[in-house]
Amino acid sequence: MRTLLYCFRDDLRLHDNPALQAACASADRLLPVWLTPTPADTAWGFARIGTRRSAFRASAAIALDAALRRQGSRLIVRQGSMAQALPALAAAANADAIYCEDIATPEEAADLQALRAQGWAVRSHWQATLFAPDALPWAPQDLPDVFTTFRQTLARAGATPAPPLPTPNLPPLPEQAEAMASARLDSPTEQADPRSSFPFPRTGFLGGEDAAMAHLAQYLARGLPHSYKTTRNGLSGIDYSSKLSPWFACGALSPRLVLQQLRAFEAVHGASASSDWLWFELLWRDYFKLLQLKYGKQLYRAGGLPGKAPPPHDEEAFRRWRRGDTGQALVDAGMRELAATAYLGNRMRQIVASYLIHDLQCDWRAGAAWFESALIDYDCSLNHGNWLYIAGLGTDPRGGRRFNPDKQAAEYDADGAYRALWSAA
Repeated sequence: MRTLLYCFRDDLRLHDNPALQAACASADRLLPVWLTPTPADTAWGFARIGTRRSAFRASAAIALDAALRRQGSRLIVRQGSMAQALPALAAAANADAIYCEDIATPEEAADLQALRAQGWAVRSHWQATLFAPDALPWAPQDLPDVFTTFRQTLARAGATPAPPLPTPNLPPLPEQAEAMASARLDSPTEQADPRSSFPFPRTGFLGGEDAAMAHLAQYLARGLPHSYKTTRNGLSGIDYSSKLSPWFACGALSPRLVLQQLRAFEAVHGASASSDWLWFELLWRDYFKLLQLKYGKQLYRAGGLPGKAPPPHDEEAFRRWRRGDTGQALVDAGMRELAATAYLGNRMRQIVASYLIHDLQCDWRAGAAWFESALIDYDCSLNHGNWLYIAGLGTDPRGGRRFNPDKQAAEYDADGAYRALWSAA
């Protein structure tokens, strides 16, 4: 009888989970585990993970535990890194191997290396993108360095993502699981800010597969893909963008499932430039994750991929930016929204990032760290990719993007409603 341990990482779901499918196919008994990180501060002096992101992920884990229990299993929760927490659990369960999602970012890759260095058999499966690396028309190290080339090459090759996998039938728990105490997962106690564009923890905005599926279903049922392109740069409101990113970030929702349902929507209601833009955005998500696979730690250097000199940094200006106290009304409104709700629309993310880098002359890594702490939908690959893009230190050939906040305000907040909404925290 073979017992395996499955460690959920950024894949808090049962549907379309290749690593979990592989574990279920190989195990007679399966121990599902999820790890919460040990609290820590960034090098810039603030908590690495903010309270709302922690609470959202906890709500996703609570939902995952409920889904597991419906199949006679449950989720064992521990705190710490994989190398710290998993060996004792695996040994107690007499597990032969540890299965998990494969993640290319440096710290997550180091987690698996540390486990293997302890002698554990680790089986990891890539599952965060539409396209698996081995399904692309090039080797990972040959990924094009320009997104447009990436997109056009995929189109010419006729590449299509594999269909999503169904929810597996879970093997029973090992007998030892009954004696394994689990760390407590508390339901969120935060209050939803009525101004928020992602009002967690209001009903419909909790983590977990059920909430994600319900949100996607209503988004499609209301025909919102047909207005996506014209509204995606909005600043306020639930419907101006898909709002799928928090569930993508914790893995409660599979991008392949979203694409499958989007194509089904288009088959009935017709494709449009707007619905096609959602496909375009899903490809951007893939691209940033595949860049991690190609470049790894190089993306985290102060000088980015080109290896330029470390950027300047003004600590006082950075503190004012974080507080929403720069004196630039649109930027301050965005930073106050982020602090109050843990969410910020894509257009505002670009504006405030550009202002920090190009106007305040601060280190892009400090801004990336603040987004890591503050954003409910933080995804390491996407966060770093976008900050490098704005700073001109990634693969983008244009060498950085500066957004004039006055021009942006005139275009996207001409009546001043957004600035008035967030004139105070």
